[in-house]
Amino acid sequence: MAAPSPGKQTASKPTAELSPDEISGQLSQRVRTLRKERGWSLDSLSAACGVSRSMLSQIERGEANPTLAVTVRISQAFGIALGELVEAPISTSSIEVIRADDRTFHYRSDDECRIRTLSPLHLEKDVEFYEVQLHANGKLQSAPHFKGTREFLTVEKGKIELQSGDDTTVLGPGDSASYRVDVPHTIRNAGRGEAFLFLVVIYQN
Repeated sequence: MAAPSPGKQTASKPTAELSPDEISGQLSQRVRTLRKERGWSLDSLSAACGVSRSMLSQIERGEANPTLAVTVRISQAFGIALGELVEAPISTSSIEVIRADDRTFHYRSDDECRIRTLSPLHLEKDVEFYEVQLHANGKLQSAPHFKGTREFLTVEKGKIELQSGDDTTVLGPGDSASYRVDVPHTIRNAGRGEAFLFLVVIYQN
């Protein structure tokens, strides 16, 4: 084609009911959790949001109260709404849940296709899991990935023409295929209606 320790999940109070100290504490936990989920260092987050590493470190330790502008920059770097930094529950569960309405995981939506990421973002470039909807006459055309990368595809509905390098095959509902993607590759809707498929990308370490 982008884990907390076991325990019980805890719910947070609405922002309006939180004291300033509670908001600061929840913000520090949320920033640290989101950063670790994505596998980012403080330097990586700093580069993404334009906030200094030292300030981010103080925020994560609850030693600084960031301005609204700084908080907005951090939320934009994570690709989430501002309120999610303080309103989302802090989970200590080993189960990572991706909700259907979480737009952070809506990878692509255009005239060709709609793609939703089904795997945690911090696993990007390791293993990636996607739900793909190809519109009529739609296709997903990709340049070569890193050497050794492979994709595994299962068709849920419709008819798919798959091309990997010089090889081409046609797949129907229930069919699966494994193929190289370190060469040019294309997934095309070869049917009359919508086509649905699941796609797994595995990178060679």
